[in-house]
Amino acid sequence: MSVCVEGGKPPFDEWTHSIRLRIEAALARLLPHEGTPPERLHRAMRYACLGGGKRIRPLLAFAAGEVSGAAPDRLEIVSCAVEMIHIYSLVHDDLPCMDDDALRHGRPACHIEFGEASALLVGDALQSLAFELLSHECLGPRRSEMLGLLARASGSLGMAGGQAIDLAAVGQDIRLEELERMHAFKTGALIRAAVLLGVFCGAPLDSEETALLERFVKSAGLLFQVVDDILDCTASTALLGKTAGKDAVANKPTYVSLIGLSEARAFAESLHSLAAGALAPFGGRGGRLREIVDFIVKREF
Repeated sequence: MSVCVEGGKPPFDEWTHSIRLRIEAALARLLPHEGTPPERLHRAMRYACLGGGKRIRPLLAFAAGEVSGAAPDRLEIVSCAVEMIHIYSLVHDDLPCMDDDALRHGRPACHIEFGEASALLVGDALQSLAFELLSHECLGPRRSEMLGLLARASGSLGMAGGQAIDLAAVGQDIRLEELERMHAFKTGALIRAAVLLGVFCGAPLDSEETALLERFVKSAGLLFQVVDDILDCTASTALLGKTAGKDAVANKPTYVSLIGLSEARAFAESLHSLAAGALAPFGGRGGRLREIVDFIVKREF
């Protein structure tokens, strides 16, 4: 029998399980039915989105929603939108012209299962559907701001730009500052969007609270990538659900290749402390966000 934590909240593992189930059900409802023409594209979209993934970005959105007292129905919509953007990026990243990976979430990547052309269209369609969701009137007067936030996080000054920098950096010697900039675009921008979208679903924060959240997302986004780099060279393919060791084989710059495994671990611990420190003034409202960064760093440590 589980024991509730402060304020009657369920333990973190139960909370994450409930949010993941909720997002799985919401995605299944919001995605076009596989019997709707064009059937193959819709089957591929559902294949890419359902039945796998840690759902870190929806968890961040729901956790951030506790900071601003957001309604769960709003959080569900923004969570699905940001998760669709994330999944579209994975589908495209796995393509032979990008990172060329045949495995995702422990099963064949979308382009292996449905072909490269269908995988390309899956990404296009998921991106469009994400923005359609954010235009929903139930999100209230800030939905225009939400649309702009997700668009910037996804574009050339965000996730897509980070992937372009990543591809150009293969086999190159780059400085640590350049690596950090690349990941701030590629990974950090969408993590920031997930947190702010969750906050935007509730009551407005004051300028000091907003600045603290910006400090949090900067550290948390980089933490996620540093731990990901560590796992790529220390974890198994079975644990990761994708091909382990690909960064080293592809001669891609990572925190491990630039500063070594021991220093990368120390850097992750430092980022974890910075993220947790930024949340401290929120007290219980920031509890779930704190638990998520604890979970991120404990994936490896």
